Amino acid sequence: MTTATDTGTGTYAPRPGAAPLPRMIAAQAALETRMLLRNGEQLLLTVVIPTLLLALFSSVDIVDTGAGKSVDFLAPGILALAVMSTAFTGQAIATGFERRYGVLKRLASSPLPRWGLMTAKTAAVLVTEILQVILLTVIAFALGWSPHGNPLAVLLLLVLGTAAFSGLGLLMAGTLKAEATLAAANLVFLLLLVGGGVIVPLSKFGGAQQVLGLLPISALSNGLRDVLQHGAGTPWGDLGILAVWAVLGLAAAGRFFRWE
Repeated sequence: MTTATDTGTGTYAPRPGAAPLPRMIAAQAALETRMLLRNGEQLLLTVVIPTLLLALFSSVDIVDTGAGKSVDFLAPGILALAVMSTAFTGQAIATGFERRYGVLKRLASSPLPRWGLMTAKTAAVLVTEILQVILLTVIAFALGWSPHGNPLAVLLLLVLGTAAFSGLGLLMAGTLKAEATLAAANLVFLLLLVGGGVIVPLSKFGGAQQVLGLLPISALSNGLRDVLQHGAGTPWGDLGILAVWAVLGLAAAGRFFRWE
């Protein structure tokens, strides 16, 4: 057991006080990541569902994905789905229940500032997404995926997509009750899975595709598909849509988020 000892100069060791801010954020981020990866429902959303969808629809001819191999169409959409499942659905549900049980209120009174807590949560989301991308990429390669395009454009899409979905997830978690957040986040996940161009091409929706194309999941999946499947350059249009969603979502979350 460590005890405080007099150093002879009127001070004591160890000195009480908060740890340096970067260390606090890193420790909180590591805790958030462990909690995220240990949660069964989170793993279902972030790992199991995207993996099963990729393997199933790439192996069985259920949906007409156009010319070429199904996996070339599906892999970018499933990557977009993975980002949404972690940054939006998973984060909204977890943060909503932390708010309900008073966890956020207690953390907000700790030496870690509120922006530091949000930074730690964002870091945990990014770590989880990196693991998702690695896993899904390995599976897609095993299924015969042949990606093209500029990796920098892919990175920009993933980062902006994460920012957009994080803002929307935190806005939902910070304004609705936990039970309402749970129901709404899962409902939005299912609706965007079907109508966001993840598995079913937007062209199948007729005139509604113009409106559906403005959704963040559609912009992310279409942008990734343009780059990875068709070898296109930087998809500025899709990046612009994601940037607008990111700014609006994060600004609204910062304005209306309630800690209690």
